[in-house]
Amino acid sequence: MVDDDNQSNMFERTEKLNDARESMDDGIVWGGAEPGDQSVANAEAAAAKPMVAIQGEGADQAERPAGPVGLDVGTTHIVAAQNKRNHIETVNQLNAFFTVPVSKFSRKILQSHDIIFFERNDLFYIIGYSAESFANMFNTNTRRPIHEGLLSPSEKEGLSVVQAVVSTLINKPKRFGEVICFGIPGEPLDGPTAGALTYHEQVITMYLQNMGYTPMAVNEGMATVLCELADDDYTGIGISMGGGMCNVCLSYLSFPVITFSVQMAGDYIDRMAGAATAEPATKVKVIKEAELDLSREPKGMVHTALHIYYDEVIAKLLTSLQRVLASSDKLPKISKPVPIILSGGTAMPRGCHSKVSRVLEKVNLPIEISEVRLASDPLYATSKGALIMAMTEAG
Repeated sequence: MVDDDNQSNMFERTEKLNDARESMDDGIVWGGAEPGDQSVANAEAAAAKPMVAIQGEGADQAERPAGPVGLDVGTTHIVAAQNKRNHIETVNQLNAFFTVPVSKFSRKILQSHDIIFFERNDLFYIIGYSAESFANMFNTNTRRPIHEGLLSPSEKEGLSVVQAVVSTLINKPKRFGEVICFGIPGEPLDGPTAGALTYHEQVITMYLQNMGYTPMAVNEGMATVLCELADDDYTGIGISMGGGMCNVCLSYLSFPVITFSVQMAGDYIDRMAGAATAEPATKVKVIKEAELDLSREPKGMVHTALHIYYDEVIAKLLTSLQRVLASSDKLPKISKPVPIILSGGTAMPRGCHSKVSRVLEKVNLPIEISEVRLASDPLYATSKGALIMAMTEAG
């Protein structure tokens, strides 16, 4: 049990979060390291690289935010949210790229079609949704600057791509030092060491500082809780099912008690289903997002494969949740059942949350679950939760 002082701090924190949330439009439907750490030094050097100059329609659309910002730097999408004239405005871009050789003719074609790109090392880096269109046209896959939730060590220009994508969504703030809160993954259970996560967090922090923001990080699962569980006193389990990871957070009265991640999510499903059906993962992703219904029997090879690998990911996620909770000495004594809230693009296909609920019946968790439900706006829940945190800190 928590002591009286901690209980008071929890209630005070909850009230501040509610104040920040209530300052938004009621009509909106809500869907570190030590200084001497080498990874921090590497991150600082990487973040200091000059920003690329992007071309295309997206280069002119990004605004200069006036007020706090929530940012979701995901494996598949990057999403920004801000409270604009009592209305939550969200903008998003695909976190992917596709390269083609530089030529004067290609430059004119790209510019005439408002395709967002930048030039480096005799290549045009086509970014965002345009990259997916090019990959589908050539029947191949896009490349990703982030792999399984973290900056990819195999993509040398990955940070430049992330910077370019972010710059299509937000520009420097109108007021220097504006708070920006961005989502970060939990520690992977069976993945990279803590140094990889530290590098990822620090390089994004330093890049946002260079833009003129005061950055702070929030766990992606916790951001889901902040967005969706106000009526439950921010107590429950938030699961962000993204492209590279499933991020999990058990929150008690707005405090993240247990966080972790599983490095199996949407990209794994796409890749494995593509390998099983001899289709590019990018094409499988498009089919998944446009057609998949997990509440119905699958039709055709691709849909069958998607069902199979969704089952695998959900089973891995819930058995990992059982293992982590059962072995933790931090588990709070919660007097009533708590909800599980799902967010992220991988949770969006029809029937996903119902499938999670059915599989959960076979898993013996040490806490009682009241329900499994889908965030009202799954793709934007992390950025909106990060915005609530940013508004709380700025206030």
